Amino acid sequence: MPSKEAAVSDVLERFMRYVQVDSQSDPDNMDVTPSTPRQHEMARYLGDELREIGCVDVAVDEHAYVTGALPASAGAEKCPALLLCAHIDSSPDAPAAGVRPHVVHYEGGPLVAGIVDGEPVQTTPDQVPDLAQFVGQDIVCSDGTTLLSADDKAGVAEICALLARLVANPELPHPAIKVAFVPDEEIGHGAELLDIEALGARWGYTVDGEALGEFNYECFSACEATVVVRGVMVHPGSAKDVMVNAITVASEFQQLVPAFERPEHTEGREGFYHPTDIEGTASDVTLSYILRDFDAADFDARKETFRAIAAFLNDRYGEGTVTVSFREQYRNMAEKFGPEDQRLIDYALEANREVGIEPVLVPARGGTDGAQLTFRGLPCPNIATGGYNAHSVREFVPVRSLELTVDLLERLVAKFAADDAGMGA
Repeated sequence: MPSKEAAVSDVLERFMRYVQVDSQSDPDNMDVTPSTPRQHEMARYLGDELREIGCVDVAVDEHAYVTGALPASAGAEKCPALLLCAHIDSSPDAPAAGVRPHVVHYEGGPLVAGIVDGEPVQTTPDQVPDLAQFVGQDIVCSDGTTLLSADDKAGVAEICALLARLVANPELPHPAIKVAFVPDEEIGHGAELLDIEALGARWGYTVDGEALGEFNYECFSACEATVVVRGVMVHPGSAKDVMVNAITVASEFQQLVPAFERPEHTEGREGFYHPTDIEGTASDVTLSYILRDFDAADFDARKETFRAIAAFLNDRYGEGTVTVSFREQYRNMAEKFGPEDQRLIDYALEANREVGIEPVLVPARGGTDGAQLTFRGLPCPNIATGGYNAHSVREFVPVRSLELTVDLLERLVAKFAADDAGMGA
């Protein structure tokens, strides 16, 4: 634990509170937004936070979207409004109810979040080499039984701490800041229902992601692929030359998908095919995949690969045996960044350097709320929160990273209050 004499920073205090409010999303209830009632509780909580901070026009709608605004500082009233966005839901990939955060003073070696069933839940320097940077620092972990929810309550806390700082220090320059906290990002909805016209921002940033300094204005293009195999069933005693076993055909489909283009074999700008679910019987089988790529042509080629595999198997087993359908999820936001949006990249890189962080442009191997917003006309790259091991009970975030991100955001919003920031509005 930090020493008793050490003051707890505003962002740490907020983060420790926010993660204890359960707001996990549910991929099995995607037809409803939010997918879980508990996200309404988090939304109401944050609505109260924004009002207490001093934001105006705070609203919490029936879909658990939280919006609000902070008026511009003196002299920046004519500058375009800037959006800051984070998501309120926690990943469904690990337990997320009853998060018990605690602060570990890290002295090197494995970072132990807690002891579960007599075994340490830990992260080693081999797993996360960045741990070497945090020796002597305080790090927030869960107790090892749940994820920490730093993805993305670190982003929520950092935005709220920034707003509180700006209210307490009216001399700090900033344009009008629009705030949006959105549900169900982890299951692909996120900013989908956000009314960006009513919000009134010219551009924005999501505050999400991991290691400090990582900046994303590119992301995967993404879709879900559903492969349905319809077999022909007869009694196995008289099946010769008649039976088509859907399980066998489904297995053949998967074997024809390029093995070296699975997530476990790819990195950087390499795309992938990822099987996520299988269900069925010898009569009918459904395979679920996600397809990802950065390049638009390569992304389309992945869909064509699936169509070609289906055509090959249909030629072997009969037309209609295999059908493939696709559901678009999001596109690479870089496709929509124009020259007038370059300031979003430049300002973010400058702000990182001004607080002592060397920025790294990283194509996000996933999606962000910013991808949706960018394609809807609100350019919105992503700033890291400082967390690690997202979607895992080993998730952690250094306290200093939380604090530096607030400093970074303070420098960033000041740049949009400059006289020339109205260009391109």
